[in-house]
Amino acid sequence: MRSLAFVDFLIGVGILLVLEGILFAAGPAFMRRAMKSALETPDNILRIVGIASAVAGLVLIWLVRR
Repeated sequence: MRSLAFVDFLIGVGILLVLEGILFAAGPAFMRRAMKSALETPDNILRIVGIASAVAGLVLIWLVRR
């Protein structure tokens, strides 16, 4: 029997893939520019944005699970 946490994790990964796929399908040129921009962004800025996104995601999950 699969745990509820693992099922929720797989659902989250599925939603991530759907959203990413929609972005690439709807605006490939925009996504290409965004990736080029990310390559030119300093590591410390990318790290801060990544940490902020992770914290925002955890807060959202916590709020939904309350």
